[in-house]
Amino acid sequence: MKVRTTPLGALVRGLLAGTAGTLAFDMVWYLRYRKAGGTDNFSDWEFSSSVKTWDEAAAPAQVGRRVWEGLFQTKLPDDKAALVNNIMHWAYGVGSAVPYGLLVGSLSNPRILYGPPFGAGVWGAGYVILPAAGLYKPITEYPRDVLAKDLSAHLVYGVVTAAVFKLLSLGGGRRG
Repeated sequence: MKVRTTPLGALVRGLLAGTAGTLAFDMVWYLRYRKAGGTDNFSDWEFSSSVKTWDEAAAPAQVGRRVWEGLFQTKLPDDKAALVNNIMHWAYGVGSAVPYGLLVGSLSNPRILYGPPFGAGVWGAGYVILPAAGLYKPITEYPRDVLAKDLSAHLVYGVVTAAVFKLLSLGGGRRG
């Protein structure tokens, strides 16, 4: 079905699709965590309940901490690490789908096949931006299996984002 959408409609669909994609991404990682012997329930794992200090916080939290402290010239206490991690993780996952939605929403027929290159692009961007920020090692210093696991989760993110965007676009016409 040929579908056109307004920029606002594409943006909203991108946000919704990115939310679904981020949840799918997290489910991949959570299932791997459980398979490896992790015992936290999904809610505790998802909301970083075990993160108590900045030293335990992942890259999304570190980026958020740098942004906050740079903008407001105020140190964030350790008890904010889990919250900042979640805000940044979800903002990046959902926010990355906005340009996807705007681009794909300008096409007459969004395709699920756009998902894998999109997910791979989001994955690759992290391995460019985060080493430049001093939060990751250069991509060449990671073992292949680590990169493959991370890439596969990002491919799931891309496919789910693309599938949900397409689903939300069906019958959308010019209404939004």
